[in-house]
Order: sequence, then C-alpha cells, then structure tokens
Amino acid sequence: MIVADDHGREAVGCYGNPVVSTPNIDRLAERGVRFDNAFCTTASCGGSRSVILTGLHTHTNRTFGLVHQPHNFSTALDVHTLPSLMRQAGYRTGRMGKKHYQPESLFPFDLDPPEWGTDEDLARHRDDVWLADRCAEFVSDSDSDAPHFLYWCSHDPHRSWPRDDHPLHPDAFGNPTESFPGDEELRCDVGDVIVPPWLPDLPEVRAELAEYYQSIARLDRGVGRLLELVERGAGGRDTVIVYLSDNGGAFPVAKTTLYDPGMRLPLIISDSRRRGGDACDALVTWADLAPTVLDLAGSAELGSHMFGESLVPLLDEPDAPGRDHIFASHSFHQVTNYYPMRVVRTHRWKFIVNIAWKLDFPTASDLHLSATWTSTVREDQQLGGRDVEQYLQRPRFELYDLDADPHELVNVADQPEHAELVAEFISLVQHFQLSTDDPWFHKWFYE
Repeated sequence: MIVADDHGREAVGCYGNPVVSTPNIDRLAERGVRFDNAFCTTASCGGSRSVILTGLHTHTNRTFGLVHQPHNFSTALDVHTLPSLMRQAGYRTGRMGKKHYQPESLFPFDLDPPEWGTDEDLARHRDDVWLADRCAEFVSDSDSDAPHFLYWCSHDPHRSWPRDDHPLHPDAFGNPTESFPGDEELRCDVGDVIVPPWLPDLPEVRAELAEYYQSIARLDRGVGRLLELVERGAGGRDTVIVYLSDNGGAFPVAKTTLYDPGMRLPLIISDSRRRGGDACDALVTWADLAPTVLDLAGSAELGSHMFGESLVPLLDEPDAPGRDHIFASHSFHQVTNYYPMRVVRTHRWKFIVNIAWKLDFPTASDLHLSATWTSTVREDQQLGGRDVEQYLQRPRFELYDLDADPHELVNVADQPEHAELVAEFISLVQHFQLSTDDPWFHKWFYE
C-alpha cells in the first residue's frame, strides 16, 4: 500500500493531466483498476491515515486531527488496526516513511524503523528512491514463507518551506537544491503547469504548482523503484499494489476542505491475478481500504467490525454500479483548526453539514502562509469563482448539484424545490452519525 502525502488527482497523468510526470503511477493504472470516484473521508493527513489503517471514521477511532505535537490526537486504545489484524492473518508487516499515527503500540509493524532515527533520515526523508531501496530486503525475503504487507508512505508532495532564492517565495514542496544521490530532479516550467479551476491564475500560484509537480515527479520515481523491487522479489507470488493519497493537494479549496478537490483522490489497485486497464466509476472511500486488504489476504472476517466495505467485488467487476452514496467526516486539522463537517455524496449531489457554521472556516498554517493564499487575498482574487469571504464564511447546509455545478459554487440548499432532498440528506447524516458513534450527533438537539 503506497500512500502519498497531499497528492491531488488533478496532478496525475492517468487522471487527465498531460504535463505532470507520473509514468510509474500511470503504469500501475494500465495494469490495474483506476477508481474515478474515490474519496478520502477527511482531508487531513493524520485523520485520513487513521481511517486507512482502521476502516473506521475519525470520529469513531477518535483520531480527530493531527497526531504530532502540539495537536496530539490519537487512536482509541480499543481499536484494532490493520497491521495488528494482518499479523493475525499470518502476514509479515512493514512500514516505511511517514508514520503520522499514535499510540505506536496499536500499530505493531515488524519492519518499523524510526521515522527520524538518524541525520540521514532527516536529510533524505524526501528522497523516495532511497525510501524504496530501504524496503528491498523486506519485499524479497527468501527466508520467509509468510506473505508480507508493506505500508509505504512518502512525505511528498507535502509542503515544506518557502524558497528564499525565488522572488515570489513559493513553497519548495520538499524539493532539494541539488538532486539526491542516484536520482535526478525533474523541474517544471511555470508556463507549462495546469492551473486547476478552483485556483486563480496568478504568478505565485504557478510558481507553487511548478514546485508541486517537481515533488510529484520525485514521488513517482520512488514508486517506480519500489515496483522494481517488488517485481524482482515476487518469486511467482501473487502481488497487489494499492496507490492513493491521504488527501488533496496543499492548496485552498483542497486540503482540509470536503469540497471535491480535497476529498476526490487517486486510487489505483493493481492485482497480478486480475486483468488491468479498467476504470471503475463506483463510489468508494478510504474506509473501504482496510476491509479490502483483509479480504485480499483471505481474512475478511477480521474486518467485520469496520464501517467500510471490501472493494474486491469491484476488482472482479469494475463496471458494477456499487453503492449509491458515501459519507465523509472532518472535525479538526491542527488543534486550532476546529471545523466539524459531515458529508453525504452521491454521483450527482454533495450535501455538507457545517456543524459549527457560525465560525469562520480556519485555514491550516501551511496554507495560510503560502504564496498561493497570500497572493489570492492581496490581489482580491476569487478561488475559481468562489469569493474568499464565501470560502471563509459558510452556511449551516451546503447542497451542490454536481452535474450542473461540478466546482461546487452554487449552494442550492435553501431553494424550496430542494427542501425534500435536504431533509433526506439530513436523515442520512443523522443515521450515519448514530451508526458510527459520532460525539457531534447531539448538536442537532443541543444547539
């Protein structure tokens, strides 16, 4: 399982971007199933990863937001995690790269190097080819008859630090000033980037997108090296590769929001036992990933308590319609970024409940300080047709007709002709909250 850090689907070749360099990720899609309606359930790193590793929504597993200091959210002690369950299934387990979970005792990986153990770890944590090479022995252990599960998490293309050597001070997105040993950086020209429709076409935005593309290209090279190692060490064994991102790109309207740029993400599953090159239109979420891994491991019963559903039937029949709606849930990013939202999404409709709607929407610190955000505010630009004030001050209910309004700009929740639909979605949200032990359910009655 390969998990990128803040990689939006708009910046992947096989999802329609002809500029960004992702040949290895694209090759996975050619060999597997590309899911075109795949969604994280919360667009925040720590929370999203908790869903991936538990099959439970954040408000259920209690990882409400970021786990590192000073935020310090953590998974509830009675939760069964994917590495512990895969051990029960007879698998060797390993992780490499970004952790972003706690307490670590709940996540017993056999291969579990310290994330920041040495000076080299710190200096090369953005070197994805090196990160892949560190897994060579684990994925090719000929002395073990046990199958393995590897959780490989890049730090790219997360934001890092502003470039002081650039007149517009774009974030470097972890890009080194010189190529890492054994690798070659691939830079992108600002004139070539594709500005997504939810961002203004400003010089600062283009400068940051160019850095973002460069970081994604390095991530892709790491994916390529990992695939080489897996193929070399497979020895005839069945192999499944899953590629996804924890949440959308670190830009306004994406990361930390539950608009589609934040939650509609790349998901590719390549299974050596199944045909490749298919696209699946079914609605799926990151709550489905742990049940899928357990099902593929022949131990589906170990995930019976999880909220998600196995995607194995969709791997066998990618054209199957799947479910008719999915849920998402966000409460925090940083501990100071409190903005609980509950969401229902169908193929056509997106319904958002902003539980603390009288608060301004809080901007994460890395986005608030970014050249993209500061230039947007300074130039009084819109975010793809959305006023900045509209972005920061949201109503209690948002309803979008995605067929007519794919960029979620026209809120029709207050239109009388949609009153019945709003009531239906409210009922769905409330049932979801009750079935997932949501502490915020009482807000319907308390406030």
